[in-house]
Amino acid sequence: MPKPLVPSKFVKRLNRFAISVKLRDGQIVTAHLPNSGRLHEVLKVGNKFWLAHKLSPNRRTKFDAILAKDGNALVSVDARLPPKLLLEGIEAGIVRQFGEIVSARAEVPFGDHRLDLQLVNSSSQVWWVETKSVTLVSNGVALFPDAPTVRGQEHLRLLGNLAQKGELAAVVFVVQREDAKIFAPNKSADPDFAWILREVARAGVRVLAYKCAVSFTHLQISQQIPVRLD
Repeated sequence: MPKPLVPSKFVKRLNRFAISVKLRDGQIVTAHLPNSGRLHEVLKVGNKFWLAHKLSPNRRTKFDAILAKDGNALVSVDARLPPKLLLEGIEAGIVRQFGEIVSARAEVPFGDHRLDLQLVNSSSQVWWVETKSVTLVSNGVALFPDAPTVRGQEHLRLLGNLAQKGELAAVVFVVQREDAKIFAPNKSADPDFAWILREVARAGVRVLAYKCAVSFTHLQISQQIPVRLD
């Protein structure tokens, strides 16, 4: 977790990857939002956000949005983190579903796409893994996506094709908050994604979900949660 974090309050969304926030001294600044989801649960006027100060001559903004509040829950809003969090969870022994991993590659080209991870375990099994960042939780149910995702549908189809060819494939939903009890596809946001997820699961794609422990000092996968596809 970056240190120190700068407290702020949300003002408005400027575009897919930028928000306007107010600092404690009243200054309005622009922060990079590393998440293209709708994020309606946290993008509310006056809602608390915490920023990381980023100094680089090549950046358009001086801040990255890191954390936000949703009710009593602290939410990590950085959608870039799930592959890293998953690898850290494997190394810590929290994620054991892939066996003892001896090598890992990130952003692996596959046809016209890239998959997040290729994992090789001590039994020489090769796993193709796509991860998804989840920030929306409703009544204890973690939901993905929060908006239609054609790219997400394509990733699922690719994993399904791999599974049908006898390859080991998995999609891992990383819930970047602590208050989730189960995971389910968000049919109201993207019914096609929910349908494809059920189909590829039947084809042999492993569907896993983990929630994270989130604080102002650390972020890590803490526990596997059940997946409900029906």
